[in-house]
Amino acid sequence: MRIISFGVATLLLSTVGAFAMDPVLETVVNGAKIYTDPKGMTLYTYDKDGVGATTCYGQCSTTWIPFAAPAGTVTGGDEWTLVDRTDGTKMWAHHGKPLYTYLDDKKRGDTLGEGKSPDWHVATPD
Repeated sequence: MRIISFGVATLLLSTVGAFAMDPVLETVVNGAKIYTDPKGMTLYTYDKDGVGATTCYGQCSTTWIPFAAPAGTVTGGDEWTLVDRTDGTKMWAHHGKPLYTYLDDKKRGDTLGEGKSPDWHVATPD
């Protein structure tokens, strides 16, 4: 009985932890507030994505890495949501817009993806 109770408690605590954790950080870079992942890497949005859907696959997702949500992540609200990818994984979205990191950003605060094309933008607080 104790093993089952411990297993249920562990499951509940891991679910609560996945729900309670903020997926991004708000960081100031060059005087502007931007969103970064927990490692401090800049997050981007893609204009060609729809709300709740990603169009970035293949070579696109090699250069613009989907900001993956750990398995079992639960959200609660409209600001931070999850988007299903065709490979069965989930990625984070801000107000339904999928979030990505950029391959050439190598250190905290790099924003090299801004301006790479007119469709990619640093994710910022509303």
